[in-house]
Amino acid sequence: MTAPSSGSRFSSQGSWLRQAGKTGHDGRCVASARVENLLQNIVVAEVPDGIEPRLGRHGPAVAVIVHACHERSIDAGLAELALSGLTRATLEPVLTYCAELRCEADNATCPGCKRRTEAQGIHTLDDFVRAHREVVVGDGAVRLLGEGTATITTPALAALEKTWSGENYWFWARRVLRKLRHGVRRAHIQGSAVAGDGETPAVILMEPQLADNIGMVARACANFGLDALRIVNPRDGWPNEKARIAASGANYIIDEATAHPTLGSAIGDLNWVAATTARQRDLRKPVMTPEQVVAELRTRIAHGERCGLLFGRERNGLETDEVANCDAVVMIPVNSRFASLNLAQAVLLLGYAWMRTSPQASLGRVTTYEQPVEAGLRMADDRPATKEELIGFFEHLEGELDRLGFFNPAHKRQTVARNLRSMFSRMNVTEQEVRTLRGIVATLAKGKGRGLKPPP
Repeated sequence: MTAPSSGSRFSSQGSWLRQAGKTGHDGRCVASARVENLLQNIVVAEVPDGIEPRLGRHGPAVAVIVHACHERSIDAGLAELALSGLTRATLEPVLTYCAELRCEADNATCPGCKRRTEAQGIHTLDDFVRAHREVVVGDGAVRLLGEGTATITTPALAALEKTWSGENYWFWARRVLRKLRHGVRRAHIQGSAVAGDGETPAVILMEPQLADNIGMVARACANFGLDALRIVNPRDGWPNEKARIAASGANYIIDEATAHPTLGSAIGDLNWVAATTARQRDLRKPVMTPEQVVAELRTRIAHGERCGLLFGRERNGLETDEVANCDAVVMIPVNSRFASLNLAQAVLLLGYAWMRTSPQASLGRVTTYEQPVEAGLRMADDRPATKEELIGFFEHLEGELDRLGFFNPAHKRQTVARNLRSMFSRMNVTEQEVRTLRGIVATLAKGKGRGLKPPP
């Protein structure tokens, strides 16, 4: 990317930005802008990869601030950054710069942003690899050679395939702005555990990679009354604001979730743990269906034991050594040719099996205005029609059909009338429905209002 000439003007002229002059020493700052009510400057500086907007000449790129506040809570992100003068009160202009894409007018991009990837002419994964000297995959057994100068690492090719193009930091900035101005959506929803400590099995996630998946697991837990969530060595740290957003109101599960450095510390206080897996293991352990493991869990919990359900990583599930630490294996019935389940889906299926045997299970929600319901036909304030009401409808219908010459030939009348009675009897109609049917027959026979038929 070509840097602007020394005579170029800073082009972001919003209400909170003003021209601040040019410098040309270390860092080769080509332009800067003073942010009103902000103790730092947004500085557009030339770097080896192009031109990027920074918070101060020696501060981080704007995207670094957006990333920290998005991946964690705003307060946790600001604490992690520890930048003098950057507080909740002074954060909004920085976010606005990114959210409104004011960097476009400055011909600037941030590291890791999708706009930089596009500006560098990288449109495919092949282009991305070619732009680097070397891409080291995992433990280094696989290395991809390119034509650039930088060396990068990635945990797996699958991860690189999803992340090579960069992040939409302007979209992240809009999210953080919304939280800054209006608070976290559904933060007012507190909820509460449906059972006491130890009365439900703990859901244990082994090294989850994505905070969004943790949030969706929390939502599944809240749906089906699994109150205890334990997280082993989460990749993106804990607590994590993205998990709260994905939990969609299951805040009490997120707030009470505990993080553990190792599997041993996560299951140390439990008496019995079942591991979920789709792969067969050469271990002498009982293999259970969801229904069987729920029955076992309820029996053990009733006898005072503390139990747990262990779920594996999104990418490759549980290691055999981890399964070996458990007492049983749970295998969910699936299509044998496509057995992999999303982490939250697996938790949801086990949670559903758990809730099916719970006396607290409810068909749908129960609120001030919505009472518990049972399976079957809901009559509400209505009632089934009596035989007297049905027979009155049959006689009414047959009388009008007789009058209008429907039963022709006449000797078929009894058979047709019998079929009509059988058809309407199968409907299990209500008293209101019988009155509606009689009104339809009367209108078709005699008309109504402007459609009233003259007497024959």
